[in-house]
Amino acid sequence: MAAGGGSPSIVEFFGGEDGDRCGYCRSDTGNLSHGMWAHSMTVQDYQDLIDRGWRRSGKYVYKPVMNQTCCPQYTIRCRALRFQASKSHKKVLKKMLKFLSKGDVSKVVSEEEPMDSHIEDVATCDFPYKSESQVSQSELTPLALDQAERVENEDKDSGDSKEEGNVQKVEPDSVQICTDKDTPVPAEQSHSAKAAHAPPKPGKGADLSKPLCRKAKDIRKERKLQKLLQNQMGTVEGSQPQGDQPFLLQNSKTNQPKNIEDFVFVPLPDDARHKLEFTRFLCDSPLEAEHAPNGPECGYGSFHQQYWLDGKIIAVGVIDILPYCVSSVYLYYDPDFAFLSLGVYSALREIAFTRQLYAQAPDLCFYYMGFYIHSCPKMRYKGQYRPSDLLCPETYMWRPIEQCLPLLEHSKYSRLTQDGKAVDEGRLKELGRVRVLHQRTVMPYSIYKKRRKGPSDEASVQQYASLVGQTCSERMLLFRS
Repeated sequence: MAAGGGSPSIVEFFGGEDGDRCGYCRSDTGNLSHGMWAHSMTVQDYQDLIDRGWRRSGKYVYKPVMNQTCCPQYTIRCRALRFQASKSHKKVLKKMLKFLSKGDVSKVVSEEEPMDSHIEDVATCDFPYKSESQVSQSELTPLALDQAERVENEDKDSGDSKEEGNVQKVEPDSVQICTDKDTPVPAEQSHSAKAAHAPPKPGKGADLSKPLCRKAKDIRKERKLQKLLQNQMGTVEGSQPQGDQPFLLQNSKTNQPKNIEDFVFVPLPDDARHKLEFTRFLCDSPLEAEHAPNGPECGYGSFHQQYWLDGKIIAVGVIDILPYCVSSVYLYYDPDFAFLSLGVYSALREIAFTRQLYAQAPDLCFYYMGFYIHSCPKMRYKGQYRPSDLLCPETYMWRPIEQCLPLLEHSKYSRLTQDGKAVDEGRLKELGRVRVLHQRTVMPYSIYKKRRKGPSDEASVQQYASLVGQTCSERMLLFRS
């Protein structure tokens, strides 16, 4: 997918020499990561960055120093088209259906649902909880994305350019406490977006008087998805970044176990005790919203998925819809409904949503769950969403998690690619071609280096470009004062 015609990504790089407190092993200075502030970012650039081990928390984008940090964090993705719900996953789905249909409440949270129990690491944010009655009509419009200052490239024709980017509870009627599903970053680096919306007016978004699954448009999408899943055999061709091996789609058989769609989209009886509905809104983030002819109808960018139970909002999931994946960012939920295992339920629903998007955009077939931390037993639950892959921290190639676990049992940091000759194909090759934004002018680093006054910053630029890779370093603008 080509980058859109909007503003380019603009970032400030901070390095990462100082250690912070770790939210997993509680080390005071053991958490080491590189960081940069994204003033704006295209969805393609962020897709390429997370495929090199980066992750965003608000506008702060960070990458663990894998061979030095106390708890190495491996990027994990689920192959959504081949996902099969486990027994514990189906228990959560059945529990939700039972509650909606009959009003049955089970206060016992299964030990097999660690996603809901991992709530220790928090970072304060400014996401206020509002009931339906508290939201004004003016707040129903999508939040605007930050607009980057446009710049002109005065040197684009210069010959010199040839010389040389956790689930957390929500307390009602109070400021919410929220956290990334992965490593918490220092409070001053985490700038979560403000967002709270009431159900939209008729004709704008979902009709809250009817269950989502009853909409003819959605039923057609689901049927199309089912047809794709049932009839397509062989490999899925298309963009699969960083050397991922194509996966197979298997023919569905009548005697096969139910898939998640059979639970998530099942029609409720007319006398159902409760009604669960969903709305989706574009939300504030560094990602530039984008629509593409071959992309999903909702477009690419950051979205809030709101869970409404009988007219009351009980959870909000924050997701990024990117060219190849749905990336899960945050989940906020009302603790009064913890018995519904909303962390697990939201993840399963987001996987189902990824499969829906695949029917519209065939390249979009992965569900990214953030980081897998094998050295922290509480964070191993992400490996239960199979089949899934981990990203090698040296070659940035994807490896099936089953092949990685023996290596991680032996050493918390490991090169996951077994081929000793394999290298990072996206590595930095020409430092001079790195794009720099200096004094409101875009220029290659080779020209900036000649114009710069004062001490050399080549080491910092070299480190930045090595971490983001050659492709992103030539597309994104590195701000230099």
